Amino acid sequence: MKNQALKTVFLVTLFTLFCASFATSQEWLNTASRINLDPVYKPFYHGVASGDPLSDRVIIWTRVTPDTNTTGSVAVSWRIATDTNFTQVINSGTVTTTDSVDYTVKVDVTGLQPATWYYYDFHAFGYYSLIGRTKTAPTGDNDSVRFAVVSCSSYEHGYFNAYERIASRNDVDAILHLGDYIYEYAAGSYTGNVTGRDYEPTNEILTLTDYRTRQSQYHLDPDLRFAHQQYPWINVWDDHETANNSWTGGAENHDSLTEGDWTDRKSAAIQAYFEWLPIRPPNLNNNQQIYRKISYGNLLDLLMIDTRLEGRDEPVGGILVPVTDPVINDTNRTLLGADQYNWLVNNMDSTNAQWKIIGQQVMIAPMEGEFFFVRYIGNPDQWDGYRAERSKLLNDIMNKSIENVVVLTGDIHTSWANDIPLDTNYNPITGAGSVGVEFVTTSITSASFDFSSLPIPVDETFIKDNNTHVKFVNLEEKGYLILDINKTRTQADWYYVDTVAISLYQDQYVESWYVNDQQRFLNGSSTASSKPGPLQPHAPLIPVGFVGIEEQNNFDETVLFGIYPNPFNDQILIEHYNYKQLESTIELIDVLGKIVLTKDLGTLQKGLHFTYISTARLPAGNYIVVLTTANQTLKWQLIKH
Repeated sequence: MKNQALKTVFLVTLFTLFCASFATSQEWLNTASRINLDPVYKPFYHGVASGDPLSDRVIIWTRVTPDTNTTGSVAVSWRIATDTNFTQVINSGTVTTTDSVDYTVKVDVTGLQPATWYYYDFHAFGYYSLIGRTKTAPTGDNDSVRFAVVSCSSYEHGYFNAYERIASRNDVDAILHLGDYIYEYAAGSYTGNVTGRDYEPTNEILTLTDYRTRQSQYHLDPDLRFAHQQYPWINVWDDHETANNSWTGGAENHDSLTEGDWTDRKSAAIQAYFEWLPIRPPNLNNNQQIYRKISYGNLLDLLMIDTRLEGRDEPVGGILVPVTDPVINDTNRTLLGADQYNWLVNNMDSTNAQWKIIGQQVMIAPMEGEFFFVRYIGNPDQWDGYRAERSKLLNDIMNKSIENVVVLTGDIHTSWANDIPLDTNYNPITGAGSVGVEFVTTSITSASFDFSSLPIPVDETFIKDNNTHVKFVNLEEKGYLILDINKTRTQADWYYVDTVAISLYQDQYVESWYVNDQQRFLNGSSTASSKPGPLQPHAPLIPVGFVGIEEQNNFDETVLFGIYPNPFNDQILIEHYNYKQLESTIELIDVLGKIVLTKDLGTLQKGLHFTYISTARLPAGNYIVVLTTANQTLKWQLIKH
């Protein structure tokens, strides 16, 4: 029984190791393995992360999960190096964490070189964390920067395939998350009904414990963990990190009569956000300030702003509001607040950076439509609901001759490429009258708006006919955006995943638009941007010091513990472990007992093996995989769609 138990532990450990970290196109065998506390990561189950890179420093993050009998503080050591073997350690130290910060760990590592890739990890209770990979920002003259731009990751609407695709492509400098990193809803209340993607806790999150638990659940997702491990992130929140359609004094999804004081709920959400994300602590004079500047040399200033909690007045209700409505045209209403507005304009006006990239939440370009001879704005939650402040900002940009303004937007779960018109004199043919451009990234998973609920049918043609500054719109697909910035132009490339209903790592390039240096309008491109030169090696997918098994003399010769995907289509991956050098053969048998495929693996050394087999020519049906060694036959049942 002891040996059988050891074997079971080994199987579980290696199975979860592979499922959590091996990057390939596959469907997970079961959902439970995705959200359990995978023993390979103990006690750093939530992985590692980095963020807010400057030229000489970067935030590194982890969360240590103490044993149930641990009380008080926990000492966690960290190190950062230029290689994965940590032979060139640049900085190191030890910090303590307690339950007052939910045992999260955040270190602002200094003494780093600009434009340099680093590897880092943590150590506690005798275990190492995953190794993370991060990159500092450049200084001075630099040729190009690439970001992946994402938003709106609703756990219950599906699998985070887009995060895995970004991490696997390995050609960006950082990930920009424009908000809705988590969602606050109760299980089943805003959902895609995807099996195994139920919220924890099941109630709508209201308290600090609730927000911490939801953050924890998200960080246990292997695709999100993989993306955090491989890149620095630069985050801002939107509304769902607190509650839907939030503003400074409340939220559409907050009832003070039944859900308590809004200020308390907002404070709890903000505290959990700063604990769980690799972002620098807030300004000591403003414990909710998240707007900040991150410079990438002379090429660009990244201005991350807050259109939710910093200065937003209460939004106008409803989805269709006449453009003449006096409230949305009130010059006293604000989206940014005076302090943030002045900060934004002053930074754009005073910088020497070529490009001014604004990362924010809600669409700034107008989205209007004519219904029954009356012109409406489509969504007063956007800048459309704060028209006077938008006009003031756009006029400031023009009057101060601020060039190369690019706005990045999330929030609406759809894709857009927009000119930003100053007024009705905008010319859609020449681009004259445009102040800058806007790229809107679609959601990671969150559902798109049901346009069929509007008074008349609204589709992409209707939107473009009513808004000639809109050059591209896609109302359905999920995925991410690649932003490629160089001295001659800034280009956005949209990539969409095939599905979010299952874990399937496939995506497609669809569309590109760009703006040239010193122009203020968009041009179309039929070619995606690319990054030349060698790519930086990924961080290893196994924590330092992880040992797959201990030597056991009476284990079987081979353990077959995974075939992926199942069901399969054109290819399967067989995962097995040999305890000694063995000759091995794989056969595929159909339901009639006929051997339809044989692969001689030859002599395999002791260790973990992955074998790909092409199955494209096989008809749909049920199959059995048989792995044979000298003294052993192992079987696994499969289905081909």
